[in-house]
Amino acid sequence: MSLIRWDPFGDVDTLFNRMVPANFANWPRFSMEGNGKKIAWAPSADISETDKEYLIRTELPAVKKEDVQVTYDDGMITIKGERKQQKEEKNEKYHRTESFYGSFERSFSLPDNVDADTIRCESKDGILTVHIPKTEVSKPKAKQITVQ
Repeated sequence: MSLIRWDPFGDVDTLFNRMVPANFANWPRFSMEGNGKKIAWAPSADISETDKEYLIRTELPAVKKEDVQVTYDDGMITIKGERKQQKEEKNEKYHRTESFYGSFERSFSLPDNVDADTIRCESKDGILTVHIPKTEVSKPKAKQITVQ
């Protein structure tokens, strides 16, 4: 049996996700840091499963693999990094900017049947793929207990 971390706002998130379109939840948010506003954004992620592994695919266009860090700790895998803004040309005048830059962080809880020692990542064509191999989880055997 595994313990589930209690999230006091879990029910609020569930209600919010039902009532608001899916893409709206991933929109960037303003946060107050330092002397001004900073946009906090999170890349989208797809999680899937095969017979042998779990896969997390995260869209990270224009993010160098050196700027991404993946860590595993206590059943949680965290992907964090930074998309750096390109230097603007002096003679270039922007009419519209829809790309977001800055730091990001996504964390996902993993089931008990993962082999943390063999987790591996690969980055190709702007997609970071995290391979999380499964392990065999031995099920406890039933035991007869005599009544005294």
